[in-house]
This record gives sequence, C-alpha cells and structure tokens, in this order.
Amino acid sequence: MQLSVIILNYNVRFFLEQCVASVQEALTNIDSEIIVVDNNSSDDSCEMIKSRFPNVKLIKNNSNLGFPKGNNIGVAQAKGDYICILNPDTVVAEDTFNRILAFAEKQENLGIVGCKLIDGSGNFLPESKRGIPTPFVALTKIFGLYKLFPNWKLFNRYYAQHLSENETGRVDILVGAFMIMKRNLYNEIGGFDENCFMYSDDIDLSFMALKSGKNNYYFHETSVIHYKGESTVKDGLYMKRFREAMQFFYKKHYKSSPLFDFFMKIGTLFFALIKKNQGNRKPIEVDDYILISEDENLSNKLEKQLNKKLIWETKLDSNTLFSHRNKSKKQIEILIDNNSFSFKSIISFLETHKNQGFTFKIIPKNTLFMIGSNNSNDRGIVVKID
Repeated sequence: MQLSVIILNYNVRFFLEQCVASVQEALTNIDSEIIVVDNNSSDDSCEMIKSRFPNVKLIKNNSNLGFPKGNNIGVAQAKGDYICILNPDTVVAEDTFNRILAFAEKQENLGIVGCKLIDGSGNFLPESKRGIPTPFVALTKIFGLYKLFPNWKLFNRYYAQHLSENETGRVDILVGAFMIMKRNLYNEIGGFDENCFMYSDDIDLSFMALKSGKNNYYFHETSVIHYKGESTVKDGLYMKRFREAMQFFYKKHYKSSPLFDFFMKIGTLFFALIKKNQGNRKPIEVDDYILISEDENLSNKLEKQLNKKLIWETKLDSNTLFSHRNKSKKQIEILIDNNSFSFKSIISFLETHKNQGFTFKIIPKNTLFMIGSNNSNDRGIVVKID
C-alpha cells in the first residue's frame, strides 16, 4: 500500500465529513487507506463515519488522549509506505496526494513534506513553512521583528521567509495539519512525543526528522484549506497548554536561561491572549448570497432556507461575480456547490477571490449543510439545509 491518511477527530463532525469526502476523491487512483481516530467525541462523528464512509477504518478512543498519542495510535494501525497526518478541518484537492507523492519519490533523504495551506477566505497561512524556533528566532516572533524587518535574514526565519508562498524548497518546520512522510521514518524517530499534549508536537516531529539527517520540504504546487482552530476553543486552558507546549520544546532541545524563560512566559501569554480575542470577533453580517451551482432545485431550497432571494449562477465566473459586487457595497457570501464543482476548482476560486469583499461557504457533495469560515481566527460556521 502506498499511502495511509490519518485523521484525528474531536467534536468536529461536519468538518470531518467534508474532509473525508475530499480525501476519498483525492485517493481514487492511489493504493491507500483512510484511518479516522476519534478522541471520544460527544457529537455523532463516529456514527457519521460508520454510515457514510463504511470503508474508512475507525478507531474510537475512550478519552481525549491529545494530538500526539491519538495520531500515534492511528499510525500504529497504518499499512502505507507513506503516511499523511491530516487535520479534520481541512479540504484537499483531487490531485493533492498525487502531486506530493510524485514530488516525494524524487527526493533523496526525504523527511517530511508539507504543502500550501490557506484559510477559509483563501488567504495563505504562513505557518505552512517555518524555521526552527530557537530561543532567538522565537523572540523575533514574540516581538514582531519579522514584520518590522521582513527583508532582514536575521529576523525572517520564523516563517521561513527565504521561500515565498509560491516557491517549493527545503524548510525546517512543518505544520501538523498536513504532513506527509515515510511511515518507517515516523517510527524511527519515535512519532509524536506523547509528553506534549498539543501545539508543539509538529515542531518537535519536524525537528527530530532534521536531527536524523533528513530534509523537510514545503511544496507549493497544491493548496489545501485549513479552517484552523476548529478543535480548540481559545479559553484559559488553551493559553495554559500553549505556554506549556513551548516550554516542553525548549526543555527537550535547548538549555534555556531564567531570563529567556521569563520572556517566553510573557510572550506566550501575550500571544495566547491575542488569539483568544481574535477568536471572539463578531460574526460578519451577510447582506446578499450568490449560489454557484448547476442545480436549480438547490437554489429554490436555499431561498426557502435563508428566507431571502439569492442570486443563482451556474459557473465559477469571475466577471459575473464582480458585476454583482460592483452593483452593491453590501457584504456578499458565495455558496459553492461541490456537487457541481470539484474541490480543486473551489480551492482555486477561494485563492483567486481572497480579500475582494466576499465570504465563502461550501456545500459538500451529497450533504445537507453549508460550511466554511471567514478568516484564520474564525472557528467556522455550519448551516444545515432543511
């Protein structure tokens, strides 16, 4: 078997459904398997997997074992030469795995491969590629020096700014939302360190791959949506775990001084508070809806659901959309029917129309809900279609 896709889930049933649907499409011509590990979700995630995706291997844990242990349990059951660690709040394109596996096969000393991640509004997520967060590099992040001096090599290592978002190349650290690597390498370096509950586990795994003499790569030729933060409420527990995670990494790999520990405690608390506030933003009020679908019945159904006349278009046509946008300064939300358009074309559409005054929701194939998020700090929105 060539590839095993491991998806660790915790209480994100609708995002999981869309994720698995996109993965199935992307694995059509690959000898592969999908393994969903559920960390004792209280929603109907497991029931949904059993009924809609009977060929998916489901592992049900009796408690929330955290990100590292949950993924390690999944990998232990995997049979593929390669494994993909994938978040449930992601959407892959139909050719994502084919492209990355073809790239991986050409590399010598292959470590981990990541890809271009975008949020639900089409914007690039800079954590798709990062440098080793040494104490100095971490401080450049904490104090925003990488923003103040973006062209200074000394300060631009945290987000691996030696590569643009549209440039493939070697990087040090990749994000746990999407990682592809050889299963044997994962096992050789010990997998995710279970002493870390979450948040620095992907940094540690990437770093361990480098220490073993392998090369990690950022691959820009495929984009994956990562709604980001779906499994985590930005509360006091989040802040505590975030700070503990950073302390875990430095204690494991660096000798830190009391002064540095002080700066790290202040810095991680500061950023955790920012994240908490960002996660509590007011929702965007939508004035008009544009449905892009070939199904007129869906248009009629949504008009009843929204109790509002919506604009119906049958093509992913930029000119038509801008015509509607220019006629009104109102907030427009675009609803895209996955029954009519591939995930790849939808992802491309989001990237093309980012920051142009639209919000987006996807109606996954063979479902009765709309799903999406408006920015990288938005926990996401699910609207059921009656």
